[in-house]
Amino acid sequence: MDQICVVTTVVDARSVADVLAAAAVAGRLAACAQVGGQVDSTYWWRSGVETSTEWSVQFKTAPDRLAALVDQIRASHPYEVPEILVSRVECGDPGYAAWVHDHTRP
Repeated sequence: MDQICVVTTVVDARSVADVLAAAAVAGRLAACAQVGGQVDSTYWWRSGVETSTEWSVQFKTAPDRLAALVDQIRASHPYEVPEILVSRVECGDPGYAAWVHDHTRP
């Protein structure tokens, strides 16, 4: 089985999520990006508990493109402390892993 990386973040507006997704795919940093529906997040921020509505973005990339993708997300993210989670996953279908690899070449 081949490995890919899944990178997830959340942002405060659907339009921001769409821009992050489109920029990563157009720049060949991700083979695909999926914008998920609204989610209500509750978290600690500046000594208090806050709740806000956020949109998730999940990017699929090749391991050798991971650092560049994370750098781009961090640079474009509107949050002072962005959530950027990385999971390395084994693909059950080698064809999908090859597709991710092929579509993340500059």
